[in-house]
Amino acid sequence: MLALAGRDEPRDVLDALHLNRRVLVLGALCWAACGKDPGFTPLSLLELLRRRGQVRAEDLERLDLAKPIDLQAMKRAWLEALDSVEPFVAARPPEEIGCLYHSLSKCAFVDPREASEAVPHFGRPGGVLPRVTEA
Repeated sequence: MLALAGRDEPRDVLDALHLNRRVLVLGALCWAACGKDPGFTPLSLLELLRRRGQVRAEDLERLDLAKPIDLQAMKRAWLEALDSVEPFVAARPPEEIGCLYHSLSKCAFVDPREASEAVPHFGRPGGVLPRVTEA
């Protein structure tokens, strides 16, 4: 989210849409991004994101895409994702800005509006180191 707020790269918009659709809603991503850069609020980040997403066909031609992108459908999805941020923010307590919400039962980060047992998970310096295991 922070990269997208600061530059106009079509791949960032595609990544954000993929995350919103498959991983975590845009509101939760904006909420958590503020923990990485406390100078932002989720709504100030949203304001910058609203200025992005202006992708042209020639922008996509330079990307190595697995399948063609329908620009009109992409724009609709982008606008819907942006419109979903404010309701997410309004539903969260301000002291939790910058966190993700973790569900122990799902063993994943989730939208806390859909998982009542989700608990705030705040980042920390150094981040998280992956644990490599053998299958």
